[in-house]
Amino acid sequence: MSASYVFRRLTVFVVIVWAAASINFVILRLAPGDPVAGILVRIEQQGGSVVGSDEIIRSYRATFGLDEPFVVQYAKFVANFARFDFGPSLSNYPTPVNAIIGAALPWTIGLLTVSTMIAFGLGTFLGALLAWRGTPAILRTTLPLLMLVAAVPYYLLAILLLAVFAFGLHLFPAAGTAPIGGLGATGLTRVGEILRSSFLPAVSLILGGLGGWMLGMRGLMVGVLGSDYLMLAEAKGLSTRRILFRYAIRNAILPQITVLALALGSIVSGAVLVEVIFSYPGLGSTLYQAIQNNDYTLIQGITFLLVVAVGVAILILDLAYPLLDPRIRYDQG
Repeated sequence: MSASYVFRRLTVFVVIVWAAASINFVILRLAPGDPVAGILVRIEQQGGSVVGSDEIIRSYRATFGLDEPFVVQYAKFVANFARFDFGPSLSNYPTPVNAIIGAALPWTIGLLTVSTMIAFGLGTFLGALLAWRGTPAILRTTLPLLMLVAAVPYYLLAILLLAVFAFGLHLFPAAGTAPIGGLGATGLTRVGEILRSSFLPAVSLILGGLGGWMLGMRGLMVGVLGSDYLMLAEAKGLSTRRILFRYAIRNAILPQITVLALALGSIVSGAVLVEVIFSYPGLGSTLYQAIQNNDYTLIQGITFLLVVAVGVAILILDLAYPLLDPRIRYDQG
């Protein structure tokens, strides 16, 4: 792989991130309503009193630079985001956006990384078995039932799991990651509480994604069955298990890895509806609250982080393709 190709890919990455962040900046400012005035209205609706609201609005707008010309705002936006400095949150002033994202990001990464990897691994394996001619008949009959779950949105699965296992059987907490009575728990006790609180959200995401991975891998396996290298492996007397894993799955799985990279790159956006349903303190629920509060800076910070994460995932995948499949060669010009 030539250095010029790597440089071109890095340039494209930077341009894409800049363009996506700029579009996000423009869209937020074209949206109707004043975010500062909206915050004061919500305070009054919740029973609070605001004295000198006009003066407060002017002060806040000056603090966040919302009273400056559009071009000046954009220039400051680009300069700050190049340093990953998202400024203070509008609705949680003076808390920095970085602090809010830093508190929510580990929860989302932990939940979505584990659930995505489990759904990918299990779905890919089961999808391969669906197409493999040596799969027992009982599995060929029962496995397609799991694919029907893919037609059910993951947030509906979350509501169903919540109703049955949290409100019905009381086996898992209904919301949050700090059950009543365990707020001061530490060590293994706290880890156990986190796992219990994360179990239902993770199961809803795994069940929601499992069918898609199975369906994709089944189609890819059908394309490699009957290939010359499989016939040669059978003629050499290799075991069925080795032919399945070393020859069939290995050659069919590359497009699945591409989708996995994109899925992992987008996990920082959070599973918004699942996190909201379970009151899970991740980036998804944080983004939902930011949209409700019209919090420009927090929305910009989270969406910018999402754009960078997806861009990095695509860049790494593009550069790693020759290592995953020796048949792929990039130009040397």
